Amino acid sequence: MTDGERTFRVDLMTRVEGEGRFELRVRDGVVERAVLSIYEAPRFFEAFVRGRSIFEVPDIVARICGICPVAYQMSAVRALEEALGLSPTPTLRALRRLFYCGEWISSHALHVFLLHAPDFLGFPGALEMAAAGHRDLVERGLRIKKVGNAILERIGGRAVHPISARVGGFTRLPTPAELGALRDDVARALDEAEIATRWAAGLDFPAFEQDYVFVSLVGDAYPLEWADEFAVSGRGTLPIADFERVCVEAQVPWSNALQARLDDGRTYLTGPLARFAHNAARLHPRAAALAPPAPVRNPHASIVVRCVEIVHALAEALDLIEAYAPEGPAYLEAAPRESTGLGATEAPRGLLYHRYAIGPDGLVREAAIVPPTSQNQARIEQDLIGMAPQLLTMEHERATRLCEQLIRAYDPCISCATHFLTLDIERVTP
Repeated sequence: MTDGERTFRVDLMTRVEGEGRFELRVRDGVVERAVLSIYEAPRFFEAFVRGRSIFEVPDIVARICGICPVAYQMSAVRALEEALGLSPTPTLRALRRLFYCGEWISSHALHVFLLHAPDFLGFPGALEMAAAGHRDLVERGLRIKKVGNAILERIGGRAVHPISARVGGFTRLPTPAELGALRDDVARALDEAEIATRWAAGLDFPAFEQDYVFVSLVGDAYPLEWADEFAVSGRGTLPIADFERVCVEAQVPWSNALQARLDDGRTYLTGPLARFAHNAARLHPRAAALAPPAPVRNPHASIVVRCVEIVHALAEALDLIEAYAPEGPAYLEAAPRESTGLGATEAPRGLLYHRYAIGPDGLVREAAIVPPTSQNQARIEQDLIGMAPQLLTMEHERATRLCEQLIRAYDPCISCATHFLTLDIERVTP
């Protein structure tokens, strides 16, 4: 730090999934540099699935993320089923929605109680928070997360990288008795999630609001397992077929992940705040009763919206379990054909888009996967710039912590983002 210059930097962020750092440099009140560097090695998942059978793809892409494997499976399944001309039965749609509820519950609970809550209570981590008198809060979060894991295990065979999801449906359908055994635990977790939402709403949030462009899926219900349209603030509703035209990716030199901006160059936000902004009226009544006014424009308050979404997912899971009466086969068959299909779901962290081109032999010829964190990366950098005037009034160490807290509010999944990379090789001949 020199006269007129302040640099806020964290070389390894904590309590996020993956490895990244950020730097904000301000000189004489002007931001000279604001970057979120995603330096984790690229993982090349689009290349991994090329030449593989479409029936292998859901299991391969699940390995992109151990926290939200269902999101990758369901987005891939949706895209491949569109390519095959398959329409899932009502039973399969309901079971997939319940499956996705389990992932939202598990992922959101992990973030809210173990990763984000310590920022508001002044602790470096959840263990220190529990030891200092907040053990009940941590244990409540673990109980809620355990219920999400139980749903995943019952439907998917295991909570991490489930194995039952496949193109056309599932390898088997659980019986009503198997799902019914989860009912009481889901009901108890729902009560606890409502308590947690009231707790989150009472937290003291740093003052910081932004004029976000929100991007999320929209449909007849609060978006989860898939939808055919997405909404962009100020531009209305668009077919998901327009996603790659409207949300344009580009590589930046400081990151092993592509960044996405709108086709007019603006940054945008996807995730809980965006879903809530476009779909608040579609929340389950038990979640709507606890929801703040929409939209929420303070990223720090995303912890409240995530809690509301936990309540929504638990309430919907309870409804789906009670209504479950399976009809039809566990999966639908279809002959491979040369075609292209695309699908999008709402991962816990935001809109997740997949596109696959397949041949008549049922092998993948081309794949594109756009995860939420790579879409939010440019928006996070814009937030750091917007926060600069506030940071300059603070003690340096506190200001640096606030930058990290803001990034953590996005719940970034850095490993998800780093399967992108454009490799340009310039060959010079003598």
